[in-house]
Amino acid sequence: MSLEDIFCQDKTIAILQRAFAAGRPAHAYIFAGPEGVGKFKTALEWARMLLCQNKIVKKTDSADFTDSCGSCQSCRSLEAGSHPDFNPIYKELVKFTKDGKDRKTPVDLPIDVIREFLIEKVSNRPTLSQRKVFIVSEAERLNAASQNCLLKVLEEPPEYCSIILLCTRLEKLLPTTKSRCQIIRFGIIEENKIIEKLKEMGIEREKTQYFARLAQGSLGMACQWAQLELADANLYKIKKELVNSLADCELADSLDIAQQLLDKSKKIAAVWADLDEARSKTDINRRAQKSLIQIIISALHDAMKLNVAGPSVTEAVNFDQKEQIEKLAGRFDPELAAAKIADCYETLRWVESSVNEKLIFEQLLLNLAGSDTITV
Repeated sequence: MSLEDIFCQDKTIAILQRAFAAGRPAHAYIFAGPEGVGKFKTALEWARMLLCQNKIVKKTDSADFTDSCGSCQSCRSLEAGSHPDFNPIYKELVKFTKDGKDRKTPVDLPIDVIREFLIEKVSNRPTLSQRKVFIVSEAERLNAASQNCLLKVLEEPPEYCSIILLCTRLEKLLPTTKSRCQIIRFGIIEENKIIEKLKEMGIEREKTQYFARLAQGSLGMACQWAQLELADANLYKIKKELVNSLADCELADSLDIAQQLLDKSKKIAAVWADLDEARSKTDINRRAQKSLIQIIISALHDAMKLNVAGPSVTEAVNFDQKEQIEKLAGRFDPELAAAKIADCYETLRWVESSVNEKLIFEQLLLNLAGSDTITV
């Protein structure tokens, strides 16, 4: 792959290309945008080009396009995952820090990881290429201490150093961090492009449209769900059962449905762990829980749109369960549906805060059934 192959982020690539052509690439970037829209792939290919020993310049109608050659020692080393000047930073590295033995992967990106894998390495000159590149994944998980630790490096980096922070929630970064970086914003991917990609993966037509709409422009999330489906996690079947249960949910059924959700979440997480061995099991458990909650949000949102726009609405996520969405629309008027959606987003916050998963699903289902007896 190369910069030229990045999917549906032409404006972003054009910004980077203009800066490079002018000899003024930023020393520090924030790639900001939703999860799964190509931030990491763009950062990886940008790094590949910066590190390449034999860059290729292609003439275009608007401007020159510089890309990696794909065959030099630097490109081969990066492809093999052994480039000494390429440094991916992620929270799972905590177990490789000096005091990290047996430490579980935390929610936040630990300051120890930033110190040992970025700050201590910045001063070392490149050994294979003319630059060093650091890519910090999930930069929104940098706490205040970690960000303050980074400030001096972001303000006065060595001339050979490039740092890229990948961020899904820009408001989580301190103003001092943002002011020292060039912010590049990534847009969502068009639904038809996501559908095309899922079809290439071998997903059935009805499922491709559902996963594309559920992903809300995130190609990465749609592909992850598609991979789960291909690995027999039965995510699509689970969603149909879940929407059926929501349509008929009564207070007396809430705890039983919550237990079913918990069991299904664990099964999805088990398959996901086999597909993504590099990611921590705790993080995968959270992703499985969030996927199920996102399914609930999509059903409530469909019901709210049905009440507002009427039967003419054609872009429902759950287009394949019209009867169940109509039942939900009958139970929840637009204001109540919006309130229930807000409850679901609060539940997502609990997932990120590592609240007990059994409590999460029980509280969510009791709220949807109309009970306000539990507060957290």
